[in-house]
Amino acid sequence: TGYNLIKGFLNFSIADNFWIQTVVDNYADTSFGTQSSNNKKVVVEYSSPNTNKPLHLGHLRNIFLGWSVAEILKATGHDTVKTSIVNDRGIHICKSMIAWQLFAEGKTPADVNMKGDHFVGEYYVKFNDEYQRQVATLIAEGKSKEDAEKNAPILLATQQMLVDWEKGQPEVMDLWKKMNSWVYAGFEATYNRIGNDFNKIYYESNTYLLGKKFVDEGLQKEILFKKEDGSVWIDLTNEGLDEKLVLRKDGTSVYITQDLGLAQQKYENYQYEDSIYVIGDEQNYHMKVLKIIMQKLQAPYADGIHHLSYGMVELPSGRMKSREGKVVDADDLMDEMVKIAAEHTEASGKVKDFTDEELKELYEIIGLGALKFFLLRVDPKKKMVFNPEESIDFHGFTGPFIQYTHARIKSILRKQMPDSSYTLPLIGLLPEEKELIILLEQYPVILNQAAEEYNPGALAIYAFTVAKTFNSFYTNLSVMNAESEDKKQMRLRLCMMTSNIIASSMKLLGIRVPERM
Repeated sequence: TGYNLIKGFLNFSIADNFWIQTVVDNYADTSFGTQSSNNKKVVVEYSSPNTNKPLHLGHLRNIFLGWSVAEILKATGHDTVKTSIVNDRGIHICKSMIAWQLFAEGKTPADVNMKGDHFVGEYYVKFNDEYQRQVATLIAEGKSKEDAEKNAPILLATQQMLVDWEKGQPEVMDLWKKMNSWVYAGFEATYNRIGNDFNKIYYESNTYLLGKKFVDEGLQKEILFKKEDGSVWIDLTNEGLDEKLVLRKDGTSVYITQDLGLAQQKYENYQYEDSIYVIGDEQNYHMKVLKIIMQKLQAPYADGIHHLSYGMVELPSGRMKSREGKVVDADDLMDEMVKIAAEHTEASGKVKDFTDEELKELYEIIGLGALKFFLLRVDPKKKMVFNPEESIDFHGFTGPFIQYTHARIKSILRKQMPDSSYTLPLIGLLPEEKELIILLEQYPVILNQAAEEYNPGALAIYAFTVAKTFNSFYTNLSVMNAESEDKKQMRLRLCMMTSNIIASSMKLLGIRVPERM
């Protein structure tokens, strides 16, 4: 190792023996880059679906981000807890229930051979269709638009159902439980398919009353104030924000009330140091307010609240909406991805010796890997356009390119594994070897960066760079026909270390890498 000083810059040159020793010490270590426990408890909350429709493309970005951030934090020594809050109550849930009563004739998802979340989602769409029809009828009968929108019979029935639900009326509760159970079965199937798991799921029906004690405490401490109509507010003008409603005049909760209660509940369950909320950027203001209120109430966990904000996902054809039934449905999108993966792989003619079962699994791995990688490679804060065809390009900045590189390395190692008893000389690195080793040695640093920034994109870019650098190394230097046994053993170790790091980084993104392709 040497150094020199040129124009005020200190330049280090690191000798070959350091780089070769790095490979010798780490090439067979599948946990290279990860850290032992630091006992820091972090809760990550993500995927907060409504129980009136299936998961869609926007949820997928949220779920992949939340799951991956939790896994990256775990790999860097944190004790992570994955949680979700399910929005299982409220007027939007009652809309599906009313529509089911009106139109389903008692049918269940099993009767029509449909996933439960899709089945219930259809009745949410039916509600809106019927509501529009009734409003149009009332207007035709001479009512004003405003009057018609407020007094459509189906809306009045839904509002009454919500009142009955809050009173705990048995028939309404039974229907609510039944329809929610259909939706949960559907969610579970989608989660299983994408490999998502939670340590704890909270339900809004259990948490929506919890925040009210904070309101009482805030009023006593004069952090909150009551207006003449009885509604409760917080004045955040000193913080550069405005006044924010915390409790309605009739004493019912708004979203922020529930979030105050849930933050406390999570703390009681887990005594966390940090609580990360993976929520879309349209909630930036709401999350700022939540943190400020908690700080004013001097909650011990207030400073640990972090909003991991992310931008909306669009398809090349524009935004997604769910009310008109035009949503980009997660299940349909995954099926489409698997289909495209099959087409691309078959067109490349590389899958001659696979059984039908193996092919089916391979296409699932490639299709979902492409989807996850494309959604995670972008900085979370940026809006993005998801392009299914582009995401499966085997030569681009994609999951399948990295998966293919991994399979390529595995095929080399199937021919010959490194001989662990062979002693490598610590001299004589070629530029292509050195470039690859320098990159592999950075893995722990990149992993830490991804953890500190809550940004799986840093890891995605790194995995791609490793795959690209390996491919140019392999194009220029032979492994099996290396110029000497020293070089062959060195390069076999490099192959093994590269495949381990690709597999490890992709696993943290929730992406499987096939042994062969």
